[in-house]
Amino acid sequence: MSSFAFRSFATLALALAAALACVRLGTPLPWMIGPLLATALASIAGAPTRSWAPLRNGAQLVIGTALGLYFTPQVGALVAGLWWAIGLAVAWALGIGWLFGAWLHRRHGAEMGVDAQASRATSYFAGAIGGASEMTLLAEREGARSDMVAAAHSLRLLIVTLTIPFAFSLGGWHGMDATLPGARTVQVSGLALLLAAAAGGAWLMQRTGRANPWFMGALLVAMGLTLSGMELSAMPSALSNAAQLVIGVSLGVRFQREFLRAAPRWMGSVALGTVLMIGLCAGFAAVLAAGTGLHPATLVLGTSPGGIAEMAITAKVLQLGVPVVTAFQVCRLVAVLVLVEPLYRYLARVSA
Repeated sequence: MSSFAFRSFATLALALAAALACVRLGTPLPWMIGPLLATALASIAGAPTRSWAPLRNGAQLVIGTALGLYFTPQVGALVAGLWWAIGLAVAWALGIGWLFGAWLHRRHGAEMGVDAQASRATSYFAGAIGGASEMTLLAEREGARSDMVAAAHSLRLLIVTLTIPFAFSLGGWHGMDATLPGARTVQVSGLALLLAAAAGGAWLMQRTGRANPWFMGALLVAMGLTLSGMELSAMPSALSNAAQLVIGVSLGVRFQREFLRAAPRWMGSVALGTVLMIGLCAGFAAVLAAGTGLHPATLVLGTSPGGIAEMAITAKVLQLGVPVVTAFQVCRLVAVLVLVEPLYRYLARVSA
């Protein structure tokens, strides 16, 4: 067994032990939070943790497929009727991300060791509410410090993924807005066909250079099949739990020992700003809840500054409006990926 394979296997073993411990303790989202915390702590301590990319891709495919099964024709009509709320949420995400970036630049622009343009780009893309890898790539293209952008998004994702599920569990916010998936029984042949179709969608998304292809491709295929009335199979809970474990590991391994040494004042500001953003997004969600009639907890997940997979998993496990959360997060991700770079270039021209 190669060194990489051994380290990957050992990391998964640690993650499984942490997940089982969290199940025994009754913590929220035990199959994702347990592995995330254990792997992050081990990584920061200097342990040679590893995440195998094909396994992570497979986990995203499973989660994307499982979420797509919630989009029955009736639920699809409900989500379509929320187009105005989703549009407001997209505008909110772009605005609050810009404000967060401007605040980071005011506090840390002069201490980044780069010119004014690069420091503005670093702060802007670090504050944007988008996928960590995509924002890091865009920042690098604009001459920003990609290491600081990647660290900021990793810390933001960690804080949101840990804070919201625990807050919801303590507040008793679970099962408040439950939506059942279209297919509710596991059919082996149907499951194989469903996963094969989802893999085909992921492959096509990857070939065409789309963002987050393994998750988005599987989600769109499963969503399309479910909206058309096809019910091939439910997703086995054991497979969903295993996928959550792998996603937790893939998040935890980002926090290597160098993470704590990298610009501690910058990371402190990112942590503080993330907590403030969670509070502001919760307030915005309450306003949307009053206008839509949906439960506030569902809209907190839909508008929170977290990752799409993590927030959708939270909604699935806590039974909080999975299709609505997924629709809000997917539309925001697409809009941010399309608009955030042109918006940065426009703002750069205006301020020049």
